[in-house]
Amino acid sequence: MKKIPVGISGRHVHLSKEHLETLFGKDYQLTVLKELSQPNQYAAEEKVDVVSPQGKVLEGVRILGPVRPQSQVEISQSDAIRYKFVAPVRSSGDVKGSGAAKLVGPKGEVEISEGVIIADRHIHFSPEEAKEFGVKDKDIVALKIDGIKAGILENVLCRVHENFRLDCHLDTDDGAAFMLKNGDQVTLVKKYTINE
Repeated sequence: MKKIPVGISGRHVHLSKEHLETLFGKDYQLTVLKELSQPNQYAAEEKVDVVSPQGKVLEGVRILGPVRPQSQVEISQSDAIRYKFVAPVRSSGDVKGSGAAKLVGPKGEVEISEGVIIADRHIHFSPEEAKEFGVKDKDIVALKIDGIKAGILENVLCRVHENFRLDCHLDTDDGAAFMLKNGDQVTLVKKYTINE
């Protein structure tokens, strides 16, 4: 079966237009640093500091563009423990009841009462790619990972949309656990047997 490329997502911030202007100034536009694997998504030059409710600071967290309807901070469990954030595991955009933070930019600050999450493990598929792999939107699958720290990674969400392109997104904790790096390839597993 065709392999799936991996993208390791470090901590990052998505901003609403309103919050972008509060942090960087009226009518501010993000500067594209590099394009990401998904069409029209990019890493911006701009960064902000993210402050936990206990006052611990994650400095220089990169912004990803374009702007979104709601601001969101994506961190790892290691970040949450070290910097004292509340961060449930969620799909991007599902922030109701998630953790709080203060965002600090060069022109201002924003308090968000929710929006800090640990992103779930997921794979992006176009409809054609989903058909090729025999999956549909919201299916939960596993991944077989080869290498010196090989293993099976479960609870991986399939996300299917016409604007998506094949890519598996894992956070830095998952990537480190299996010694994966950007561009490595994994195998989709829908069913396997545990011998007891």
